[in-house]
Amino acid sequence: MPTLTHLASRAGIRGPDLEWLHALISDWQLLADLSFADLVLWAPLADCEHDDGTWPEGAGWTALAQMRPTTAPTALPDDIVGTLRPSHEQPLLAAAFLERRVCREGDPEWTRGVPVRHETIPVSREGRVIAVIERSTNLSSARTPSRLDLAYLSAADDLTQMVAAGIFPAPGEEPVLVRSPRVGDGMLRLSHSGKVTYASPNGLSAFRRLGLTADLVGKQLGPLTARLCAGRVPRDDSLMVAASGRSHAETEVDANGAVVQLRTIPLVVDGERAGALILLRDVTELRHRERELLTKDATIREIHHRVKNNLQTVAALLRLQARRVRAPEARAALDEAVRRVGSIAMVHETLSHVPDEIVDFDDIAGRVAMMAGEVSAAEARVTPRLAGEFGLLPALVATPLALVLTELLQNALQHGLSHPEQDATGSLEVAAVRGPGRLTVTVSDDGAGLPADFDLDSTSSLGLQIVRTLVLTELNGRLEIEPRPGGGTRVLVEIPLGELPLGEAHPDEASSAAV
Repeated sequence: MPTLTHLASRAGIRGPDLEWLHALISDWQLLADLSFADLVLWAPLADCEHDDGTWPEGAGWTALAQMRPTTAPTALPDDIVGTLRPSHEQPLLAAAFLERRVCREGDPEWTRGVPVRHETIPVSREGRVIAVIERSTNLSSARTPSRLDLAYLSAADDLTQMVAAGIFPAPGEEPVLVRSPRVGDGMLRLSHSGKVTYASPNGLSAFRRLGLTADLVGKQLGPLTARLCAGRVPRDDSLMVAASGRSHAETEVDANGAVVQLRTIPLVVDGERAGALILLRDVTELRHRERELLTKDATIREIHHRVKNNLQTVAALLRLQARRVRAPEARAALDEAVRRVGSIAMVHETLSHVPDEIVDFDDIAGRVAMMAGEVSAAEARVTPRLAGEFGLLPALVATPLALVLTELLQNALQHGLSHPEQDATGSLEVAAVRGPGRLTVTVSDDGAGLPADFDLDSTSSLGLQIVRTLVLTELNGRLEIEPRPGGGTRVLVEIPLGELPLGEAHPDEASSAAV
């Protein structure tokens, strides 16, 4: 379906006029629900500003947008956005555009056996009409209007006059949030002095949940709302502004264990205040769940923080033990365990600072490379170089991948680039390529290369065994280790993203077991 911007450009509507139409259709569900009618936004396809006030011959209209009511049956079941209509089929549109008034004359039309009443509303901005709203009401379910119906229609009439006068939507106001209250959620009508003249059943129920025991009608809403919130500190200044109906505002009332969202729309008719429309929505359960999620997120981050601290304690204990061991092989084994624990701790440290289980692995990879370079500087004097981007990765991938990267870098520095007959100034590069649903990591060095009888499946190296297990089992990926053209070793790790096996042990557990 064509966008409003694309369709409006056909009619020559651009710049501030186009922004005005965007603001209007972001909020015109309110007008459709109050009117019990469908709305269609039409724009002329020719310059209609003739001095003699006549409509140009051959000019037509294009439908820019459409909205159906949630409070009544639709009169327009088909989508008509983007359609063109000749001017002789839309006389009320031309009348509203040229005469700059709301046109309600004309008998109902029968469409598909259903009577439909059409009205047209000029959309004005800074004294100019830039488009016209056609309001179509399905009369098949016409009945004696209730107090609720009359209150809705009265508010719709006031909003209609404000659209025609160019003061709705409010100039300078941001478009209404998607989660703002709707008409059916609850509605209050205020007089120009701030007294409640009508309260819908849902609106009254919302205030009952806030602790109201009396009736709303006839009460000053501002002071009444302030009393309900008495004792809650600090009090939001926007509360009195919204409840009094003096200006456009959105706020929340928190009292008696309930939370009610308020949206205020001041009504101005013929240049004078006609009161205000207050829309209400009970968001108690929504806010309760949001608080639960915030608490859960904070708890998860605290758990990651404590796991990181515990892993650092384990690493410190292993480091102390290594200092007391005299056997070189035992000391080397403990040093490798310290590095493995440290790489896992890095991931948990990162997770303790983010609100979800997604981490920026480029930062982790940089720290792993720096740690490997510092520890192995005496052996190889080589600092690993990073190329490409890992991007954001879930914790299920980041934890084992950090350990894999640690093992591969350490293996290259200890066995490939520290050969006694090799010049210890070689190069070590980690290249990451992020593609759709896949991450490819290549670790290559120009060191001594692989032994002639190397076999990954039967290798006795604990580090390579850990890498093989994590890549093939935990990450469900592919691992290749082969000689690098020109000398050295090349390791390829390919990991599918979004296709990780479910129900497997958490990588932290497997990684800890491997250590």
